[in-house]
Amino acid sequence: MPLPERVSDLAAYDLLLSVARLGSVGAAARAHGISQPSASSRLRHLERRLGLPLLERSPRGSRLTEQGALVADWARTAVDAAASLDAGVTSLLGTTGSRLQVAASMTVAEYLLPQWLAVLRVRAPHTSVALAAGNSDEVAAAVREGRAHLGFVEAPDVPRGLTARTVGHDELTVIVAPAHPWARRRSGITAGELAAAPLVARERGSGTRRYLERALDGVGAVPLASPLLELPSTTAIKTAVADGVAPAVLSSLALTAELANGTVVAVPVRDLDLTRALRLVHARTSPPTGAAGELAAIARHGGPSAAA
Repeated sequence: MPLPERVSDLAAYDLLLSVARLGSVGAAARAHGISQPSASSRLRHLERRLGLPLLERSPRGSRLTEQGALVADWARTAVDAAASLDAGVTSLLGTTGSRLQVAASMTVAEYLLPQWLAVLRVRAPHTSVALAAGNSDEVAAAVREGRAHLGFVEAPDVPRGLTARTVGHDELTVIVAPAHPWARRRSGITAGELAAAPLVARERGSGTRRYLERALDGVGAVPLASPLLELPSTTAIKTAVADGVAPAVLSSLALTAELANGTVVAVPVRDLDLTRALRLVHARTSPPTGAAGELAAIARHGGPSAAA
């Protein structure tokens, strides 16, 4: 059956995702290589097609409405799938282009790389990309073993045997279900309370889990309690938290829709810095060149917060 007209323009949804990530239509337009009036026109056309207000516009920038955040979250899977389809078709066309193998931790793979790869597609149209997503340990292993030209990790330290460069920063957020007692704690919780609470968490080797352990150790908190539940994906963790299983700590990049629609609640942690670096890693003997170098440059200039 043909696609419904309101979901057929994936480029407009991709642009909406960039506005959510970058905070303004102008920044999203630059990331997509189009003019701001063109980007604004495309987004307004999408709003008319859906019959929903997707953006709140102000002189300080644009932010997604609650409906816009939900639409963006649903659209992300379709946009990522389209990028994978395009990469696959490009690889079949094969002989005139290059093939770039990239490994990325789950947060980067789900919430940042799709936009970076869209820019790479404009700059290096004959490059096909093979993306492998995993935890930070798995990414480092793929780069060390030559299965990836470069990788992106969230771990608190530089992986052994690799060269690393910071491409941005990310804020971790403690989340609970609305009925959880922490949701009513306006002053937040202490680092000790967080450390003592069994969480819904990723598996060992996850950069998020390792960073949390390191941050708590740095303020002298008790060792992090064993997880109540270990799950392999961010989506599964968010669902478990919303269902009231236990608190969790996730990247703020992954929580836009859930915080907007109230399915989970963010809980501040007093005296604990949960800002972490996102790093590009490559073999010490193989600095990124060609398409790999182009993607590295895109990540450095298009990463979240103050990209370095």
